[in-house]
Amino acid sequence: MCGIVGYLGPLNPKDVIMQGLKKLEYRGYDSAGLAIIQDGHTKLIRAMGKLQALDDKIKNESWTGHIGIGHTRWATHGVPSERNAHPHKARGITLVHNGIIENYHEIKERLLAKGAHIASDTDSELVAHLIAEEYEKVKDLKSAVERVLPQLTGAFSIVVLCEQSPNELIAFKDGPPLVVGLGKGENFVASDVQALIKYTNEFIYLNDREIVKLEPSKVQLFSSHGVAIERKSVTLNWSAELTEKQGFAHFMLKEIHEQPRTVAAAVNSHLVENSVRLDRVGFNDQNYFENRETLDVEKDWQNTQKVLQGVERVFIIACGTSFYAGNVAKYFLEKIAKIPVEIDIASEFRYRDPVIPKNTLVMTISQSGETADTLAAIRLAKEKGALTLSLCNVKNSSIDRIADGHLYMNAGPEIGVASTKAFTATLAILNVFALGFGKIRKSLPVKEEQELVASLRALPSKMEVVLSYDKYFQAAAKTLKDFKGFLFMGRGTSYPIAMEGALKLKELAYFHAEGYAAGEMKHGPIALIDERMAIVMVAPRDHYFEKTVSNIEEVRARGGYIISLGSGDDQALKRISKQYLPIPVSDWMTNPILFVVPLQLMAYHLSSELGYDVDQPRNLAKSVTVE
Repeated sequence: MCGIVGYLGPLNPKDVIMQGLKKLEYRGYDSAGLAIIQDGHTKLIRAMGKLQALDDKIKNESWTGHIGIGHTRWATHGVPSERNAHPHKARGITLVHNGIIENYHEIKERLLAKGAHIASDTDSELVAHLIAEEYEKVKDLKSAVERVLPQLTGAFSIVVLCEQSPNELIAFKDGPPLVVGLGKGENFVASDVQALIKYTNEFIYLNDREIVKLEPSKVQLFSSHGVAIERKSVTLNWSAELTEKQGFAHFMLKEIHEQPRTVAAAVNSHLVENSVRLDRVGFNDQNYFENRETLDVEKDWQNTQKVLQGVERVFIIACGTSFYAGNVAKYFLEKIAKIPVEIDIASEFRYRDPVIPKNTLVMTISQSGETADTLAAIRLAKEKGALTLSLCNVKNSSIDRIADGHLYMNAGPEIGVASTKAFTATLAILNVFALGFGKIRKSLPVKEEQELVASLRALPSKMEVVLSYDKYFQAAAKTLKDFKGFLFMGRGTSYPIAMEGALKLKELAYFHAEGYAAGEMKHGPIALIDERMAIVMVAPRDHYFEKTVSNIEEVRARGGYIISLGSGDDQALKRISKQYLPIPVSDWMTNPILFVVPLQLMAYHLSSELGYDVDQPRNLAKSVTVE
């Protein structure tokens, strides 16, 4: 989604804001801007495209103020354009906004009826008008925000400047994250600690419906009704940042919220402008582990193409969550690279004396790189003469060192036993691998490659949108604890995602849950459906959609409680579901990543609601290094 940075203090706010926004570039964006109050007026500059375009625009400008806000935007309401870029200004009030104002139609009609001049197509500008309207009545920025907050429906985090009160920033949220950075004689606010860690390691994390008032020398926290709140700050040891909770209740929740960044880290090194290049795979490079970081990237890419051109089929071998990722990859590779793919559970593959034809690539997936069954499987594959490729999160792990070729999740340490960010990073890399393989086999048209790469680049922002609606997933989870069981269903790439959603519920909340291909429902599972059975249907708008709706109707006719996840404002799904959870519209290859996030969150919240140990579920280990 979008990135926010705000600053007030003795430094040049332009420098602080631009440095902070650069740290948030992983999210993806289509425009950027900043606003600084100086000499009683707001200097506002916006630009389309990357931050460099904004940097070029402001480098010859003079900046004398000491308070400002900045923003990178991914378009939701209103096309990407300079006039729709943030910050937005109305009558002395300037703000930046992450999220979506759901009741913006009603707000816009009311403002237009009062004669307001609305300069953009965004929902964000409307909030500036509302705050300006209230400020003119009460002449106090915090009080004006208190009066506006009940008027807003949706998921949002907002930071506000006021020309008539140039020594304070007001920020508030309901959904998307906001964090306050504490300094000496200066204070900061941002959508991610990553933007501020250069300047401070002391933070306050805002909860929903809270308001914070920042001045250079103090920070005050209030409820939505203006009641003062006391909260201790959190000091981050940045050297151990990746293994600290950073204000989250559990490591798992932190890791779920890290996913936009980890997905970006997984794919960025393999994307060159609008194309894919499988870099640093190192097929059959005897000195790969010593020279990995200094490989000749172009030479390695040429070698990867040469090696993969000779492959005639692919086996994917994994366990648990990684096995479900492999099932998604089968759809990717067969459609994009036009190559036959077999999926195997590692513990079955190693014992069934598999037949591996000549010119087969055996790909193993393991987060730890030490999974015992997967390690035995790759050894067996090599004994049978197969070309091997590992996809791991841990470099130099046993599986990584045995493999001929190497891909990495780059998800960072994952502390929670139930995998989240490693799974989505795996799916992101499998996206890239399928595109790269299709390119090598000349089965992927250039235009399609460019479109799918653009979708991958946009993915972190769309994941932020999903995360901003966490309160709705939490509310959905609270309704689930009284059901006798759960069926998760989907078609196509949504089928493995349904299996992963069921696994998360089993791992975390200890409920019996099963994942099925929706077309299989009438071949047995339909006997289970009654009013005590919850059905979670993964139903993006893809070419399976009409068939999936028919399956939902079958469930509905038998009294099942239907929770459906769909693409955007899908009225058909709303009509036939007890609960409908909207997911941003995306393409068929990135949908699995977007749709698994709410399933992770629902399992997390249900487990937390029941008082279970979310990070260390019973009987489970993070790395299964024994049979």
